[in-house]
Amino acid sequence: MSEPRHPDDYENVPRPVVGIGNDYPPSFELAEHRHRRGQFLYAASGVVAVSTPEGAWVAPPERGVWIPGGTPHAVRMVGAVQTRSVLIDPAVCPTLARTCCIVGVSLLLRQLLVAAAEIPVDYVEEGRDGLVMQLLVSEIDRAPVIPILVPFPRHAMLAARCHAFLEQPRATATIDQWADALAMNRRRFTRLFRRETGMSFAEWRQQACLSVALPRLAAGEPITMIALDLGYDGPANFSTMFKRALGVPPSRYHPS
Repeated sequence: MSEPRHPDDYENVPRPVVGIGNDYPPSFELAEHRHRRGQFLYAASGVVAVSTPEGAWVAPPERGVWIPGGTPHAVRMVGAVQTRSVLIDPAVCPTLARTCCIVGVSLLLRQLLVAAAEIPVDYVEEGRDGLVMQLLVSEIDRAPVIPILVPFPRHAMLAARCHAFLEQPRATATIDQWADALAMNRRRFTRLFRRETGMSFAEWRQQACLSVALPRLAAGEPITMIALDLGYDGPANFSTMFKRALGVPPSRYHPS
């Protein structure tokens, strides 16, 4: 396996859009870094988990992560991962989101990402390769945003509680338990939580459970084990939540 190519290597390439293809071994991690260009990161196989000071994003198959330029982020690979990503100069498409997000990857967008990774960095912008890159940026811009995110609050005590929850998530955790742990009444806690995260506690709890479950599913862990570890009574309740949130059953992301 060749040494992965890092986005920093392309900062000064005189092209507004650059494609990169990398193969990573299981559990490979990229330490926190940032780059001037925005990055659309897609796992052609495996799952990528992106974390920033503001939150965590997990991209299963047929999903990609948009990371705006200048955003500090770390990336963890779940299983052996093949990434096909594209670096985009901010001036090329100012309408792209200014915050990290998960977006759907259509068959067309997937093929464009694969093709872009094979295009030399010094491609002719007026030729066929330049047209591929233009269409690629257009498809990213119009791709649907998928609500898989776990925003982190800035409130120190609440943030610590949220990070601890991601280490040991429980779908049965309640507002009253969290409010008591933070020495707050229920009303103050719910107001603070929504103000800090933009979500209700129940919405955030579900997203956190999904973000933990997806990498475990991709790693081939039994669905029943994951469901029980998350605090569900059994796989049926977990599967119902999963399908309601993502539109497909958890088996869709299970290699077996």
